[in-house]
Amino acid sequence: MTDVAAPNRCQAPEGVARLLEPRPDRSLAAHVARWGPLPDSADLIAEADRSGLRGRGGAAFPTAVKLAAVARGRRPVVVANGTEGEPLSAKDKTLVVTAPHLVLDGVALAARAVGAAEAIVCVERSATRVLGVLEGAIQERRAARIDRVDVQVAATPSRYVVGEETALVHWLNGGDAKPTTVPPRPFERGVGGRPTLVQNVETLAHLALIARFGADWFRSVGTPADPGTALVSIGGGVERPGVYELGFGTSLVDALGAAGLPEGPLPPVLLGGYFGAWLDPAAAAVTTIGPEALRRQGQSLGSGVLWALPPDACGLAETARVARWFADQSAGQCGPCVNGLPAMARAMEVLVDGRRTAGVVEHLRRWSGLVTDRGACHHPDGAARLVTSAVEVFGAEIGRHAQRGPCAASGHPVLPVPVGRSWR
Repeated sequence: MTDVAAPNRCQAPEGVARLLEPRPDRSLAAHVARWGPLPDSADLIAEADRSGLRGRGGAAFPTAVKLAAVARGRRPVVVANGTEGEPLSAKDKTLVVTAPHLVLDGVALAARAVGAAEAIVCVERSATRVLGVLEGAIQERRAARIDRVDVQVAATPSRYVVGEETALVHWLNGGDAKPTTVPPRPFERGVGGRPTLVQNVETLAHLALIARFGADWFRSVGTPADPGTALVSIGGGVERPGVYELGFGTSLVDALGAAGLPEGPLPPVLLGGYFGAWLDPAAAAVTTIGPEALRRQGQSLGSGVLWALPPDACGLAETARVARWFADQSAGQCGPCVNGLPAMARAMEVLVDGRRTAGVVEHLRRWSGLVTDRGACHHPDGAARLVTSAVEVFGAEIGRHAQRGPCAASGHPVLPVPVGRSWR
């Protein structure tokens, strides 16, 4: 079986369904029959640049810039990041299970583009089904000898911060999976001290299709500023929760509508997962999905999450639970996490309880300013962003709790908060 083919040998998928195009058979033979063998990737970095592809792991960094930076290094390594510590996200797991060979095509093509002979696909060890599908797909490819790169699987710890690229590199190097903001960055010195490309698995799957069908095809969906599609986990008060592939430029209202948001007034929406922020109904009504569009609003799609607050849930109490979990998930590397996050969690719990709340909101805002941009990593920044947005969006609920104490919904949590994932 050859691994080089003309770029447009197979029919490009039409419409929005690209990565999650329904295919009941995920074998290598079915994959090659649908997409053809791996195309020539000689100009992949330039094509990725023309496509406008950005990372789908949260930071939305231009993919071509990362590829070019690592390609300048000596003996680089590719790391496919499929860890998904965000409790509200299932997009990466869904993608790997649905289209494992598309992800592995992206791994192989990225490795060729940067000159890497070694690649590692990382998935958290608790995702046993995903790991099984991935291992099976890699064995198929080895038997067929279609890849020039040695691909290994790493089962990572199940902690929230592990998916951050520096934490992942530290763990792959035999250390603790703790993130940092201190140079060098992985593209300079990562796994084994070598230049390392860390890319989300969804990003790599998009790259595999761009290599086949080109930048213009990729840009045929989305907007000029935000081209392409993204996988989004939609949940909460919707009738059909799940992972959806949406073209950038889709309104938040239409996205929730596709998942079966009941008719009536819009609820508050958690955008971007636990590292994101609450939007009040007025803001949600005018929000469109896409890195640039959201950046102009001071927001981010983060790990690809839209979660509509159910009508019988208490957003204040839900945020308090997540704030406590954030404090527990701290790697304990710095004062903003060790001292700031527990203080913010306690303050949120006081607001939910409704007693002795005088000055608590001001206390929360002060702590938010003290922890933001001062941590050893960005973990405290995400916690502060979530809590600050909750104080703004659920201000009326704070007043009601102060008057009446905890509401009935406070004791019936709906947001998933994992247990047994603490550093301590």
